[in-house]
Amino acid sequence: MEIENQIGTRGKNPDFLVSLNGEKFVVEAIWTAQRLGDSASGSLPPQISDAIDGVPSPNFFVACEIDRTGSAAPSQKQLKAGLTRWLASLDPDQVIASYKQKVPLPRHTWQEAGWCLVFKAIPRSPGKRGDPTSRTMGIHPAIDLNDESNQVFDAVKRKGGKYGDLALPFIVAVGNAAVFPSDEETETALFGSSVEYAQDTSSDFGRMSDGYWPATRDHPHSRVSGVLIVDNPAPWTWARNTPVLWHSPHPKSLPTPVLSTWATAQLVGARVERRPAAFPVHTALGLSECWPVGDAFPSTSTK
Repeated sequence: MEIENQIGTRGKNPDFLVSLNGEKFVVEAIWTAQRLGDSASGSLPPQISDAIDGVPSPNFFVACEIDRTGSAAPSQKQLKAGLTRWLASLDPDQVIASYKQKVPLPRHTWQEAGWCLVFKAIPRSPGKRGDPTSRTMGIHPAIDLNDESNQVFDAVKRKGGKYGDLALPFIVAVGNAAVFPSDEETETALFGSSVEYAQDTSSDFGRMSDGYWPATRDHPHSRVSGVLIVDNPAPWTWARNTPVLWHSPHPKSLPTPVLSTWATAQLVGARVERRPAAFPVHTALGLSECWPVGDAFPSTSTK
């Protein structure tokens, strides 16, 4: 694998030139929490990050955004107490149900000593609740968690046309930072909204032209061979979250190799055909299935 080689007709440097079994392809990576070019919020001071992570929160992560900074450090004790009361008042199942009905995630604004911090509560999945040692801080700087539907589309559009003609298969790899990652949203972003056409005695399905690869004659964006989606990439998900390669449906797109630890999705007619990965993703990384193991931040005593 070669990093940032100059390639393509625009003289720019995509992230990776990959060689695999005699074949070459180009990968450009983007993480949707980069806000697609917006400036990030200021960094949290370590003492505030530690205070947030010291809040017991077995049912929620929190996203934090700095609205205003003070001249002196705020009280960690009062910050922890306020967050603890707020999170304890929330029901994760009710928050999930409301979010699916387009109700925004719960917000909590905390102010002291000139500081103003805005928190959002992100429910943990049911199988990952109840662990009092789990990290509370989920995302900083906070992203727009209530508008995830266009994240993939915007990320791929931003990167897909950046390098001109590469004369090689081209994959845009997207780290999809989302509270509730949805294959349906990715499918719509890439292939367009699914629509049913009712007939007198039957119905037929098609796609609207609102996806990244619309079914139009000029085949726009055919230079992108595929989009590789990894939901919520982080050290604690590397061994668990399987990347999915969404193939371009356009005949002009160059076919791309598929790694054995990638699942795939491709458009067949108006429907999406999915195939699982041949091997678990942790095998590609040389990690155990349950990695990481042990305490994330073990306490040490000094003598």
